[in-house]
Amino acid sequence: MFSSLTQPNFPNAALGIESDAITAVALSGGRRSYSIKQAATVELSPGVVTPSFADQNIENHNEFASAVTEVVEIAGLLNQKRWSIALPSNSARVAIIALESEPASKQELEEIIDWKAEQAFGTPARELRLSTQRISADTDGRSRFFVTAVKIAVLDEYESHFESRGWQAGLILPRALGEANWLMHKNGGDSMLISENSDGFTALLMRGTEPVVVRSVTCTPAEIEDEIYRLVMFYNDRVAGKNPADFTGGLNNLLVVGRDIIAQNVETIASEALGRQLRVLSPDDIGLDLPATAFNFDSIAAPAGLAALGC
Repeated sequence: MFSSLTQPNFPNAALGIESDAITAVALSGGRRSYSIKQAATVELSPGVVTPSFADQNIENHNEFASAVTEVVEIAGLLNQKRWSIALPSNSARVAIIALESEPASKQELEEIIDWKAEQAFGTPARELRLSTQRISADTDGRSRFFVTAVKIAVLDEYESHFESRGWQAGLILPRALGEANWLMHKNGGDSMLISENSDGFTALLMRGTEPVVVRSVTCTPAEIEDEIYRLVMFYNDRVAGKNPADFTGGLNNLLVVGRDIIAQNVETIASEALGRQLRVLSPDDIGLDLPATAFNFDSIAAPAGLAALGC
């Protein structure tokens, strides 16, 4: 999926940014088996970064720059110049766009996608950096595209910091896509990512290497488990086996990333909704050797997912 979004030479180092912390990681390994080569996480003071799709993100540029310097120094990555970047959860958006009819030209296709992106993201296309990937047609045969959007003004905030360091940030994506990379090659059915953010969670349903359903759910922490149950029921009723030719055996791979989402509860919820036992994947299950006492998976999952592309 990522090679269709952008065409960089992926580095094996990545930076993950959130409102409360920055994580730097470099991986070693390959062939879907990876280990932490170097990594560190540095906490951010409240208000330094306020993730937002529409508004300014970096409120204190000096403290942000100091935190970036500190995290790469602790990780032993001061000399690293090529990076992938996982943006904060709320700084970018994703959607699946379907076309009602086939455009007559490439220019018409771009105009239609721009127009639909404006409707989906509530922002003029001229203010957005859009990355698009054609995915499989829907059950009615309509062409579909997976679209990632970041406001140019927001992206400029982060890129100006990276450029001032002489960094080449070739791949800058929303956190959920870095996490979803761990599910790209899972066999034996569909895969679902549940990625917590500050106002709910983002869910990506993957069929092979393609997203099938994207949901951004806004809810309180107390409502998350109910919303996950509704999401899995929607999958079971509307997605699983809707097209028998595409049926892959149902939802078998479930990855949960979030400090306040209890994996055991999600297992119970999903199992009840599907009527069969389902287990949340561990770092070992996705091919990441993560020492239990050294690193927090919720902090490292997104940047490590991007770093794995370079191994």
